[in-house]
Parts: sequence; structure tokens; C-alpha cells
Amino acid sequence: MKVAIVGVGIHQFGRTEGVSGRAQAVYAARQALEDARVEWSDIQFAYGGSDSAGNADTLVSELGLTGLPFINVSNGCATGGSALTSAVNTIASGKHDLGIAIGFDKHPKGAFNADPKANGLGQWYGETGMMVTTQFFAMKIQRYMTEHGISENTLAQVAVKAFGNGSLAPHAWRRTPMTEEQVLSSTMVSHPLTQFMFCSPAEGAVALILARADQAKKYTDTPVFLEAAELRSRQFGSFEVFSPWVSPERAVGPTVTAARAAFEAAGVDPADIDVAQIQDTESGAEIMHMAETGLCKHGEQQSLIAAGETAIGGRIPINTDGGCIANGEPIGATGLRQVYENVVQLRGAAGARQVPGDPKLAFSHVYGAPGISACTVLSR
Repeated sequence: MKVAIVGVGIHQFGRTEGVSGRAQAVYAARQALEDARVEWSDIQFAYGGSDSAGNADTLVSELGLTGLPFINVSNGCATGGSALTSAVNTIASGKHDLGIAIGFDKHPKGAFNADPKANGLGQWYGETGMMVTTQFFAMKIQRYMTEHGISENTLAQVAVKAFGNGSLAPHAWRRTPMTEEQVLSSTMVSHPLTQFMFCSPAEGAVALILARADQAKKYTDTPVFLEAAELRSRQFGSFEVFSPWVSPERAVGPTVTAARAAFEAAGVDPADIDVAQIQDTESGAEIMHMAETGLCKHGEQQSLIAAGETAIGGRIPINTDGGCIANGEPIGATGLRQVYENVVQLRGAAGARQVPGDPKLAFSHVYGAPGISACTVLSR
């Protein structure tokens, strides 16, 4: 059974002093309900999650004690994508007709403070500094740059695009455009990645209302259809966050397998995509994920980015609201923010950041530790 997104809601990303993560989630949920022209009592089931802002199922205290099944989801930075995939499968199975996926978080300042033991690692891993994921991302992009001829200037150009797009998105946190020189000259965090090439832990919330596609017009005049929602984990030989070693046998990562599955399920080719949101924990991640998702070939990124092909007016606009670099990374919300942005783009309602040419097909990809990827293909 086909599934449609019939309502969307978002709470501004960044830092909202005095407003809890749960309160931000309630705000987004009520906005989505209004967008779909339904009441909370109409919702038949819910999936949701956060990493550090509380259990999503407790949101019923504010939204309403209706007795609906509400399942908490926790899957690293792929939490939102996992909640959405679960919601899609619930409707596609015929179990329910109308549901909601909610993702939210409220992280303190500073780097994420992951626990080695919670990830199946010895204490030595944290003592070496590798639990600070900036180290992992730096190592991975160093190897990729060497193998595929990517320059530090290209890393900076990705960040420049992100801040420029973020300046056009009302929900974005970082809304001040930056120059390539400003990005390159900012504090070096983990070579070759500087401060402004990274996203930051943040706050925010997103809610999506899903319905059976054949009932979508009951709720909205502008339904967006989920052609595919696929989730994959890592396999032996892939080098992912919190990997304690590198295998001599190299295998593709979960981004490759999840994207392939999504495109196959949707019956489309990556070249058909009009707008895409992909995980950009830092500039290098966007570059690598461009190829891993099939949006381009390995090594093509430098010329594509330099030519403006990934800009809003380019051939394949990527991260049109500034991505994680401009919005920050509230773990529970990121995957759903990407889908929210694609829905707005397909509705033609993105304002100053609207992709030209009447986009009809959109793709999203979120990646989380310790090697989880969730991808969607949306159409209108």
C-alpha cells in the first residue's frame, strides 16, 4: 500500500533557551496536525525519538491521552529516519491508516559525549580520543581526498554553500553567509576539517503526518508520496563511526546499500532526482555521500561543486536548507528535517530557497553511528 505525507511541522533549529526538547516536539506536532487538518485524536499510531531530550512517548501528556500505540525509536543520528521508516511500514502493512513520526532533541554545547561501552567498545577507544567523532570523520575524508583528488578548497565550498542556503531558511540556526577564506581560516579541529566545516550539536523538532496514499486528498491538496523508505546497517569491511579497526577487505557502507534499495524500490535512477538532502555532519561527509548515494561518481564532486551544480539553481541541488552544517545536529530530528525540506520543495513552498524548474522527485539520506543509513524517495 502506498503512503503519503499529508502534514509537516517544524520547530526552529539551533538554541532555544528556556524551551525543552519535548516542548519543541509538541510545537512541531501541533503544526503538522494543523497542516493536515486533523486532531491528535485522529492519529492512530506514533513513532518518535530523541537522544537526550526524553522519551517521545511522553509527549502524549501534552498532545492528549488517547491510548494510541506510541513507540520510542533510538538509532543514533538515523533516529528520525528510522522512525519514519517504521511509520511507513505500519501504514503499508495495512495495520493503520493515519500516523505520525516525530523527532526532536536538545543537546548541550560541545561535542557529543558517547560512551564506548554502550557501543560495544573497550575503554581504550575513548582514551585514544576516537570517541570524539571529529577524529573519525577527519581520518575518513583524508583517505578519500587522497584516493579521489579532493582539495581542501572543495571542503570549504561545501560549507559556504551550506551557510548561504541556511541564510534563506527560516528554521535554520546558522543564517550568516560565509566566504571560502573564512571557512578555511577558522580554527582547525581535526585536519583537514576546520571549525566551520562541522555541524554542531543543537536543538530542534520535526513532525510528519502520514496517511494511506489513496486517502491523502482528505487531508491536503498537496500530498507528497513516499515512493521508498529504506534502512540499512553496516557490513563487514566498511569503515564506519566507532569502528575500532580497519579491515583489509573493503566493502561499501550502509549509505550505498540503503540508497540502492531506495532507488530500486522507487523504480527510479539517481539521475532522476530533482533535489536531495544528504547527511553532512561535516563537509567531507557531504562529498563522500554524494557518490555513495549514487548522485555522482567518485571523484566527480570537486568539479560539480566548483561549477555550482549542487547549489539551489544547479543540476542536482543538495541540502537546500543548509543541511546539518547550517541547522546543527539534533540527533532525533535531523532525518525528519531532511524529509520536511523535501516536502516543502516538492510543494513549491520553499520561498527564497525554492529549487527552480518545478521539482517532482526528491531524495533524502541520513547516516548515524555506528553505521546506520536511512534513505527516502519522495514524489508529487
